[in-house]
Amino acid sequence: MKNQAISNKLPIHPYVTRKKEICNGSPIIEGTRVRVIDIAIEFDRLGYSPDRIADAHPHLSLSQIHDALSYYYEHQIELDTEIANRRKVLTELKREFVPKAEEPHGENQGIY
Repeated sequence: MKNQAISNKLPIHPYVTRKKEICNGSPIIEGTRVRVIDIAIEFDRLGYSPDRIADAHPHLSLSQIHDALSYYYEHQIELDTEIANRRKVLTELKREFVPKAEEPHGENQGIY
């Protein structure tokens, strides 16, 4: 048997694509607007199994979910940075637009 060179190429992901006009170019599951980071968050951060993710997204197959997870782990640094950046923007928007609880005043002070 001849020695076969080990390829350093990343695997092809048939269910994952990037389109600049969809989700600002964040990797998505082909034919949907479901981002790879959404699937990764459900699996990695929320602890959902692939079956539970499929139940929550009945339009996705287990093959699509596993491919998205494989893509996430191969690009984890990049996608974790995207998640952190989105979390930072969300925190800033909340600070700017969500009203803070008003202090009780007047005769009703202390009832709450």
